[in-house]
Amino acid sequence: MSFASEIASYSGEHVVLVGASVAIAIAVGAPTAIALTRHVHTRRWVLGVVNVIQTIPSLALFGVLLPIPFVGGIGKRTAIIVLALYALLPIMRNMVVGILGIEPGVRDSALAMGMTRQQVLWRVEIPLALPTILAGLRIAIVSTIGTATVAAAIGGGGLGTFIFRGIATADLATVLAGAIPAALMAIVADEVLEWAERHYSV
Repeated sequence: MSFASEIASYSGEHVVLVGASVAIAIAVGAPTAIALTRHVHTRRWVLGVVNVIQTIPSLALFGVLLPIPFVGGIGKRTAIIVLALYALLPIMRNMVVGILGIEPGVRDSALAMGMTRQQVLWRVEIPLALPTILAGLRIAIVSTIGTATVAAAIGGGGLGTFIFRGIATADLATVLAGAIPAALMAIVADEVLEWAERHYSV
């Protein structure tokens, strides 16, 4: 396999790692965030727990999960779980902040017009909170692209494979072969999501 095809292959693995982990974080974080906007006391400790997870160094969290049956182990599964845990905080926090930041009068007016709570959520709250929600998604994706390079340390693949190989052999070119595509990927994702934020701003 040529060097260029290796870069393409690992870039594809990197995209899969990021896409799968962010998708899981959205699937878990979005409904949880919506529920937390309705429960003040629960919101405080749930966001606190997620915040604590965010402070744990990525290599340490990989190490903690490795020996856990059905969750840990060498490979992509553990990497995706760890990356999803890191992506949870910005997705959940921004969704909660966005929904709670809506003027109570707007919500009350929608209810007075005969809308149900579910209709208010989907037709009023989420559309108005969308720029803030997209900002959280942008942070989650860009940070996950960077953190995903560490996944190679436990056999998760991705562009981090080049970085760790380059460090082991003191080869700057190999390190850059992983670092530059990852940086470009993060820049492109950031620009696209920043455009989406502006486009959907109310």
